[in-house]
Amino acid sequence: MKHRRTKATDITSSVRKVVALRDNGLCIVCGRQGISNAHIVPRSAGGLGIEQNIVTLCPDHHHEYDNGKNKDYYKEKIYTYIQSLYPNWQEENMIFRKWEKI
Repeated sequence: MKHRRTKATDITSSVRKVVALRDNGLCIVCGRQGISNAHIVPRSAGGLGIEQNIVTLCPDHHHEYDNGKNKDYYKEKIYTYIQSLYPNWQEENMIFRKWEKI
């Protein structure tokens, strides 16, 4: 049985499909073919697996966002993009809190 946090941070196939359609299957940084599995707020920080916290990135930019030296650059691009789609988007609302219902 999965823990509540694991379930909340997982990206379901339905969320992947919605994000892929929203982003046209393309990396939101460079426009190349991408995968809709990049958490904006990372899973390690409790980032929820919901469409407002997932974007499509190519493998190179996903790696750079997660591990690169220019993380702030990618974070700014991703936050600007997601806030253009969801004007009320706030990072703190993308984090799992065990006392809240999923």
